[in-house]
Amino acid sequence: MMASSTPCCRKPRFLALLAAVLIALVAGSALADRIEVKQAALRTNDDGWLLEADFEIALNPTLEGALNKGIPLYFLLEFELIRPRWYWLNEKIVASQQQYRLSYNALTRQYRIGVGGLYQNFATLAEALEIMSRVRRQEDIDPGALKKDASYAAAVRLHLDTAQLPKPFQLNTLGSRDWNLSSDWYRWTISP
Repeated sequence: MMASSTPCCRKPRFLALLAAVLIALVAGSALADRIEVKQAALRTNDDGWLLEADFEIALNPTLEGALNKGIPLYFLLEFELIRPRWYWLNEKIVASQQQYRLSYNALTRQYRIGVGGLYQNFATLAEALEIMSRVRRQEDIDPGALKKDASYAAAVRLHLDTAQLPKPFQLNTLGSRDWNLSSDWYRWTISP
């Protein structure tokens, strides 16, 4: 009797172990391609207001393969500063965007980040992503726009701008999660 019940007991354990391994693999693959906001702050300096944000950026094999084949990837940094009002619609103080262009040059075997008219080359993708993940940006906020007795809601996010991809790749983005790389909005409160 004991010998016949042992195989029955092993089967549920095996299925539970298999399910745990599959869950770990799915969770691991979901974490492999992401943008996560580690921290963000809006600080004053001599020139006005400075946005400081740190991201964790991880590309999946599809994006990394496209990049290494010469397809540039465009990332869009979005920042909003809002004054909430209970009696009316919220007042948007600032809504700004910054575009980053990440590309690979097969001839020089270097990765390149472009912001506006400025470019910088890197030997490895990890170095390029590390620099792109540290945002230090001067925000154009009028000196009298923020009042000392009010509190403001700030939000920042970074995402892959698929509208900048070549047209055939834009079609691929419609049905594929591989091209959907974005952070959630990171929100915090500012009281000047």
